[in-house]
Amino acid sequence: MPETISTTISPEGSLEILSQHEVSRLHDTSRSGLHELLRRCALAVLNCGTPTDDSLALMEAYHDFDIEVIQQDRGVRLKLTNAPAEAFVDGRMIRGIREHLSAVLRDIVYVYNEIQSHQRFDLSTGEGTTNAVFHILRKAGTLKPGRDPSLVVCWGGHSINREEYEYTKDVGYHLGLRELDICTGCGPGAMKGPMKGANVAHAKQRRHQGRYLGVSEPGIIAAEAPNPIVNELVVMPDIEKRLEAFVRLGHGIIVFPGGVGTAEEILYLLGILLHPDNADMELPVIFTGPANSADYFRRIDEFLVYTLGEAVRRHYRIIIADPTDVARTMRKGVDAVTDYRRARQDAFYYNWRLTVDRDFQEPFAATHEAMASLALRRDLPVHRLAANLRRAFSGIVAGNVKEDGMRAIAAYGPFTLHAEAELMARLDALLNSFVAQGRMKLSGEYSPCYRLA
Repeated sequence: MPETISTTISPEGSLEILSQHEVSRLHDTSRSGLHELLRRCALAVLNCGTPTDDSLALMEAYHDFDIEVIQQDRGVRLKLTNAPAEAFVDGRMIRGIREHLSAVLRDIVYVYNEIQSHQRFDLSTGEGTTNAVFHILRKAGTLKPGRDPSLVVCWGGHSINREEYEYTKDVGYHLGLRELDICTGCGPGAMKGPMKGANVAHAKQRRHQGRYLGVSEPGIIAAEAPNPIVNELVVMPDIEKRLEAFVRLGHGIIVFPGGVGTAEEILYLLGILLHPDNADMELPVIFTGPANSADYFRRIDEFLVYTLGEAVRRHYRIIIADPTDVARTMRKGVDAVTDYRRARQDAFYYNWRLTVDRDFQEPFAATHEAMASLALRRDLPVHRLAANLRRAFSGIVAGNVKEDGMRAIAAYGPFTLHAEAELMARLDALLNSFVAQGRMKLSGEYSPCYRLA
């Protein structure tokens, strides 16, 4: 049994006093209540020092953990029962973890009250969804209107080898020297390395307000708990809004080696950039890794060209084993974004002009039926094929690391995907390469959660 601590704390940072109705919802253990969602996300944040991506094992290890919100005249208190001891030093909770815990509570309450239960946000439309994403980010304080573009989104796997991790740190360091900030999925591996490198570089440059923004969502936060360097955390309500937050916030995107989650992000991004409305969009995209990652990106590149066409290559550049070149290229790209938006009088802090098709916004529930019914054919419009491939990879991520997905696989067996023969062969080769390179799972032996029919 892991060591635990029970205590009562005050949230760190600004948090509005909650109404009696909000506190009641947070106590409600029914399916319509918010208590279980708060409990899962809070446990993930408190467990950030333990390297695991098995959300089921985490919940079982701390099955008696609980969190209770107590409303007092002077504000909110959080009562923690059997919380992971690693979140404390000499009985006091680490300040950064307390900040993350407050962010989780803030976003869960705000999303339920103002987004999901408010008629002014029509989540069945593109405009309504984009507006909802904006308001969640604004509530979290992530929109900085007084700053020039500087935010580089870094994607990549949580399960990467040491050489790849050190490379992500080197890239982050050179980005930081050029006064660029970092946004990632907030977890370990390629999400932590760039932040760690940039943090050192910002200290050298005396950049006292360096940004290390982590964007997560409830289904995956237990598998990718916020790393300690994250100084801004926002929890979006689902994976689709999380992905839209990345592309609306970022001024450039770097992709490091990863597994199916990274492939999902790549397909989401390129499916959007291939939309005719985004033909002139200025958004630098770089794929990069150390020398031993060259084959990984070759396979990704070949798969993208086969599925989405040769034109897809104009939307990204591959740079291998050269962190300085990556940083210089990204700095020039971000400067071009600044000129582009200034010329069009666009906001620096949120990319309103980017068209995100509804296929990329509608939440995808990775059930066995939904996965089996995905149309994976090359005669589909390019953006729709990209959207369906993104959903397929999203389902595999769910089966690998998300609690609901893992329970569905345990109950009903692997997901089944259907595709035309050549596409199936290429998809099979790509997924098998991820398995062979150990990119599917951080902890434990990997057992495939999918099969190709």
